[in-house]
Order: sequence, then C-alpha cells, then structure tokens
Amino acid sequence: MKRLIKNETKCIRCGNCETTCSKTFFKEANRDKSCIKVKQGDNGYASITICTQCGECAAVCNTEVIKKDKNGVYRINKKECVGCLMCVGFCPEGAMMQNDEFIEPFKCVACGLCVKNCPTGAIKIEEYEE
Repeated sequence: MKRLIKNETKCIRCGNCETTCSKTFFKEANRDKSCIKVKQGDNGYASITICTQCGECAAVCNTEVIKKDKNGVYRINKKECVGCLMCVGFCPEGAMMQNDEFIEPFKCVACGLCVKNCPTGAIKIEEYEE
C-alpha cells in the first residue's frame, strides 16, 4: 500500500507540489485545482493538506463510488459520482477537494509527482501495511 507523508518543518511553501498536481491532472497551473494544499500554519511552519488514505470518504459515500485500488489508494469513479459532496464534508484531513468547475470532488491518488518536484523533501511516498 502507498500514501503520501508530510514533514511540514521542511516545507518552504514554494508551491511546486500544488502546481505539479494541477498541471498533471487538470493541464493547468492552478493551485485551486491541486489535490494537495499548502498554507501558512499557526506554528510558523507550513500546513500541508494531503490525503492519508484513511478511507473515511468511502465509508460515507452513499453511492459507493469511492473504492480502494490494488495499491491501497482510494479512487473516485467520476462517471458514477453524483456530486453530493458528503466525502468532502466528512474528510478528517480536509483532503477531499472540490472546484466549482466540476460536479465530482477530487483527491490525491498518491502518484508521487509532487514528491519528485519538492526541493526540500517535505513530501514523501510511504509504503505501509494495513
């Protein structure tokens, strides 16, 4: 299984991760369309919002369109999603994203491209056992 992990003390808020994500999945450099969010935290360090693959989104999805794949990553079947946004409201990390241009929400799929573009190693891919 794989997921992203974060070390907020290493983050310099350069935005490379957000831009890489939005370019990869939405073909534009638009941080509002990123599956990862970085902002100034209360403690002086960055606050990084990423999906931990906890599965809460799947548990609250009444239409059962969020399923775990063979790598342990929760994915949304966008063709069948009705856009109720229950998953957005119940995500404990705040990592289920929504943009007004789309009916369905979106989330990190642990592709690792943000990791490759992080100059400080603040984001990493972790293999884990359930």
